[in-house]
Order: sequence, then C-alpha cells, then structure tokens
Amino acid sequence: MQTFLFDYGGTLDTSAIHWYYIFKQAYAKNPLTAHITDAQLRQAYVTGERTLASKRIIVPTDTFHDLLQKKVTIQVSALNEMQILGHIDASQCNSVIANISDYCNNIAYQTTQNSAQILKYLKQHYQLIMVSNFYGNLTTVLNEYKLISYFDDIIESAVVGVRKPDPQIWALGVKAAGTDNKSCIVVGDSYNKDIQPADSIGCQTIWFKGKEWQANNFDETLPTHVITSLSDIKKWY
Repeated sequence: MQTFLFDYGGTLDTSAIHWYYIFKQAYAKNPLTAHITDAQLRQAYVTGERTLASKRIIVPTDTFHDLLQKKVTIQVSALNEMQILGHIDASQCNSVIANISDYCNNIAYQTTQNSAQILKYLKQHYQLIMVSNFYGNLTTVLNEYKLISYFDDIIESAVVGVRKPDPQIWALGVKAAGTDNKSCIVVGDSYNKDIQPADSIGCQTIWFKGKEWQANNFDETLPTHVITSLSDIKKWY
C-alpha cells in the first residue's frame, strides 16, 4: 500500500516558509522590536533552538502556544544578553513575548486548517504517517489543531531518539507503514533534512519548495515532484 510520510514543521504549519521568517515577521510588526537586525534575530533564534534541543523545557502536554511562549522567552533573553532590548522594561518584555507568540500561533492555526484539506483528501486513498523533528509534544499539537485523526502513526525525534537529517528517522516511518521504501512518498519542505535523506533510502519524494533558512541552488531533478502548494499533490495522487 502506498503511504505518505509527512514532515510537520514548515510543511503543514507555515506553507514551506522556514519558521525563522515567521518570527522575523512578528518581531518586525512590533514597534518595540522592529529595530532588531536579521543577524541579531538569527542569533537569538539559533540560541532558542539549541536550548530547546539540549534541555527538557517542553513537556508532552504543552500546546503549540505554550511551546511558542517558551521559545520566544528564550529568544528575548538572548536579545537582552546582546543588550538589544535595553530600552524596554520587564513588563514590556512580557508584552513582546505574548505578542510574538500570539502572532506565530495564529499563523500556525490558519495554515494547519488549510493543510487539513489535503490530508483529508489523501486519507481517503492512502495511509499517512507523521515523521518530524519535534520536542516531545507533537501528539498534543496535532490534537490541538485537529490533525491527529489523519495519521496512522507518529515518528517524533524527541521520542524515538533520532533526528533529521539522519535517514534512519525516515526508515522508522517506512517501518511504521509496514510497506517497502519505494511505496513511501515523503513530503517535506526541507531539501537537506527531508528530501535528500528520504531519497537516499529509496523513498519517493515531494519537495514543498518555499523559503528555507538559507537560499541555495538545490538540484530539483532529485525529488520525484516539486510543489509550491500542498494542493499540487492532487496533480499526481
């Protein structure tokens, strides 16, 4: 049976826009943080990601909004350490954290509701497996956004102990599908973390081409298909 293996972050919740750029939009819209440069925000963003990856800050019951608040708190702390937010007090910092978190959560909610339409369509004909680098609360997030019912299994990095770009996490998805590699169709927005590793183990791949962390000239002949909207999947399936 053909099975779709879906990435989550970026693929289903931002329409293939790297999450950094969603945060960048949010900071730019807030008058207290609009002055932050790209280099400064990138440094704060990386600090947040590394902190969450190395410490048990996110718990399984955290909603996506909970996750965002914790992530933005770390980002704001990093910006304070760089002495970039010295002009605002603690109350204003809390306001910034709430504002940025709310903005990003609204983007994720709206996008996942749109993504649900293609998941609903595919679920009628295919098995769907989630394969994601996430923080241990993906089941809670999928429940929150009413996506959980579309997936037959969830392979989450924080749970299985393997992270992309290691192809082994995609192999775990294939194993969960109970089929062979060639019958699995990987859908992801990251060329390096989704498409190349999945291709290396013989899966079909659909690259959701959007705005990655850094611009690169990727080989677009490698993926089985290249899309710029999830609904493009209907052209072939």
